[in-house]
Amino acid sequence: MLFNSVESLKMACEGILDFSGEKINIINRDKFNRELLRELALNSAINENSDIVKESRRIIRYLAKANGIFLASINDIYMAIPDDNSVDFTVPAINLRMMTYDSSRAVFRSAKKINAGLFIFEIARSEIVYTKQRPNEYVTSIMAAALREDYIGPLFIQGDHFQIKAKNYFSDMRDNELNTINRLIKEAIGAGFYNIDIDSSTLVDLSKSTIKEQQYHNYKICADFTKYIREIEPENITVSIGGEIGEIGKGNSTEEELRAFIEGFQEELGPSQPGISKISIQTGTAHGGVVLPNGNIAEVKIDFDTLKELGDISKKDYKIGGVVQHGASTLPDEAFHHFPNNNTLEVHLATGFQNIMFDHKSFPGELYSKMVNTLMTEYISEKKENMTNEQFIYKTRKKINEHYKKELWTLDKDIRQSIEETWEEKFDFLFKQLKIKDTTNYVEKYITKS
Repeated sequence: MLFNSVESLKMACEGILDFSGEKINIINRDKFNRELLRELALNSAINENSDIVKESRRIIRYLAKANGIFLASINDIYMAIPDDNSVDFTVPAINLRMMTYDSSRAVFRSAKKINAGLFIFEIARSEIVYTKQRPNEYVTSIMAAALREDYIGPLFIQGDHFQIKAKNYFSDMRDNELNTINRLIKEAIGAGFYNIDIDSSTLVDLSKSTIKEQQYHNYKICADFTKYIREIEPENITVSIGGEIGEIGKGNSTEEELRAFIEGFQEELGPSQPGISKISIQTGTAHGGVVLPNGNIAEVKIDFDTLKELGDISKKDYKIGGVVQHGASTLPDEAFHHFPNNNTLEVHLATGFQNIMFDHKSFPGELYSKMVNTLMTEYISEKKENMTNEQFIYKTRKKINEHYKKELWTLDKDIRQSIEETWEEKFDFLFKQLKIKDTTNYVEKYITKS
């Protein structure tokens, strides 16, 4: 139900919530969970009335905080890892492009089964645009899901691939490009993204003669954004910042590149403020996988030796949490246990969850056909000459939320629940493989509520 006024929203809350000045109390938890909470999340996400959106978010955020849910940085855990020999897990960072409330409910259910406390929700610069989910909305949807699943504890929410566009940077649009990222960082931190991955790996210039020269713009810009983040981060919060040396889909990263980036970054940043807590490297994957002409995903071999080697160097020589693997959600199931076994700090997972939704037996065929028709008209200019229709649809369907956000949010309850169950099964599997069982112990040890 979409409310048509703040007054109608408040009327829907009668008998469920009690508003006493600035305070809000839940007086009927069963009705709140079954009837009201999803309505508030829905209006936060798709109502066109800004006053209703604002009030929906205020209520959700207030009640989340009142029920022990808080936004946090994972920085202190990551920076403790080099000296903690008990660490044998890989933290999943999960991009939710569509049905964010419903899919994050599945995450919380899986986490609670195994007492998992270390998992990250994230969204990239590009995804924020093409899924029509600004940071405040994204955080609120996840907070609502945490409330619904009676989750208590920190939420680690991350800006993934806050990426610099090289074409703009190496032109007279440089200042505009950097200012765009600065504005996004400010918006994200203001919404509660206390974990941000700066991706300036697009600026690596392989035409230069030395590795350090090749990495110069990469580490220089990453250091500049780190300084800005430290200026604006909230008191008592040290935002976890990630750097990146290997653009996903390009050649595998090397020790020389890692050392050149980190040492150059440290020189630019100086010793007076915290630096990065992790670094993303390339080991053979591509975002969304490599799509074959029939629309299937090609097998990919990850260089786990590189992950282990560069992870060890990061921790031992530079005292940061370790290395990050991108583009992993479409890997075969038998690959995932190798990440914790090879000292991978964090793994980023996105397209696989989107695929579960689109390819689910319960997903309405008529709706999917409409979506495909939209892709073939709205995005046909992006279809490369050698692409099959199947490849094109697979590559572009991540953008469909821009056009069908309301339809996805308002799918029939039975359909949503069926898809949620499949997501939950996948999260159950991944969390076990990545060994995050009982990681609430690390949260309790290192994370304090600010």
